[in-house]
Amino acid sequence: MSPHPTGGAPRVVCTAVSKTFPAPGEPLAVLEPLDLTLEAGSVTALVGPSGCGKSTLLRIVAGLEQPDAGGAVSIGGDEPLSVRRRGELAIAFQDASLLPWRTTEGNVALAQRLAGQPVDRERVGELLRTVGLAGFERARPAQLSGGMRQRAAIARCLITAPRLLLLDEPFGAVDELTRRRLNIELPPLWSGAQTTTLLVTHSISEAVLLADRVLVMSPRPGRIVADLAVDLDRPRRMDQLRNARFGELVERIGALLGVDRVAGDRG
Repeated sequence: MSPHPTGGAPRVVCTAVSKTFPAPGEPLAVLEPLDLTLEAGSVTALVGPSGCGKSTLLRIVAGLEQPDAGGAVSIGGDEPLSVRRRGELAIAFQDASLLPWRTTEGNVALAQRLAGQPVDRERVGELLRTVGLAGFERARPAQLSGGMRQRAAIARCLITAPRLLLLDEPFGAVDELTRRRLNIELPPLWSGAQTTTLLVTHSISEAVLLADRVLVMSPRPGRIVADLAVDLDRPRRMDQLRNARFGELVERIGALLGVDRVAGDRG
């Protein structure tokens, strides 16, 4: 997969980003003002309790939500909407949102059409094999399990070689065995494409396995309470789950979130 022709991985800068939603009675403050920089080519994981604003922050970075007045997001010096319109930003949500009348390969290829890229059938097939969907290229979404639909959605994100990849619990509907396999096999695809990645996950072990940096958020209104570097060698391997340093990082993040080691895997 080659990088997007307009350049390599972008640096993402969030300045005074906060979010308050209207609500009956008193407005709901979801995010406290925060300043955050994602270095070009890095993989950053966001972890925190449910409702703390992780997904809201990701949606603001994507330009799908606007920050409160005074807040701003810069992606390689550009606004999120402009980056998204050029097809340089891809998002995988918990809901696969595949078009029901298109085949699996048709749903993946559509992302290239919408990004103004020529459809690369060979690359579509390669990605579908990587996510374990070989033999299901012509299947419609109704013929796939929830986990299979989610894997197709991940392939759809990667097919355009995005400069910025935003992942919101992308493996939540996938069985544990497949989830662990994808945690190892997918990162080389986006790291090789010079991509900056932001991942929202409830799995502490997944955050440590995938990320260069883990940001721990407080309960709502969300703020960053810890910024931890993951000093593990790449490429990451499953045997690192038994590594002492891996265990230390999982324990530390779990303690910050108030969960024990066992609960921390789904914390």
